[in-house]
Amino acid sequence: MQPTAPVVDAGRLQSLIETGGPVVAILLALSVVALAVILLKLWQFIAIRIGSRKFIDQALHRWREGNAKEALAALDGVRNPIAGVMALAMRGRMDKNVPESVVREEASRVAVENIETLRGQFRILEVIGALSPLLGLLGTVLGMIEAFRQLEMAGSQVDPALLSGGIWVALLTTAVGLAVAIPVVAALNALERVLDRFRHRMEDAVTQVFTIPLPSGGETSGAVPFERARRVADAH
Repeated sequence: MQPTAPVVDAGRLQSLIETGGPVVAILLALSVVALAVILLKLWQFIAIRIGSRKFIDQALHRWREGNAKEALAALDGVRNPIAGVMALAMRGRMDKNVPESVVREEASRVAVENIETLRGQFRILEVIGALSPLLGLLGTVLGMIEAFRQLEMAGSQVDPALLSGGIWVALLTTAVGLAVAIPVVAALNALERVLDRFRHRMEDAVTQVFTIPLPSGGETSGAVPFERARRVADAH
């Protein structure tokens, strides 16, 4: 009995597409695309441990104590983009050959670039969330036009079942459109909320790097450390 379940589901899906027409097929395709994007973003956020802040606290604690070497060591190897921006800011501050204004601008540029990278594919979800109800409404309008056309062709021998059947088939596309749009919009808002918290955490961490007094004895000679950190940040 268990192997027949997928066959039944496939049959229902085929029946839904045949009943709703090409609009339903398009909506189902959009739902697959949206699901793929959502899973991709979840995997991306999990891979960089977007909610982690332990390394931030450790690095800032070492930086506040005046131990720049251990502060950078706490950030080394961390996949979270905040670590790279913090390391860039720290190395820039320790490099006396680089003006602090340049370091701030570079840290801000890298931070914005990382945010935009994480925001990638959000636009796809926005478009799907906005278009799905409109496509559903379009299918309903087309279905209603067809239903009334059939009613006109029936002439004086009007069958109420013909009209009611045409109406429910037409409304089906609106229901499918809403069923696609609602979870997509909800997921998009949840992802944006996570990214907003991440951006705030990054801004707070980098600001503390600049506001905490520079560790004594932690300076480096030459511009190599800062330039190397800039190239590493750009590579990621």
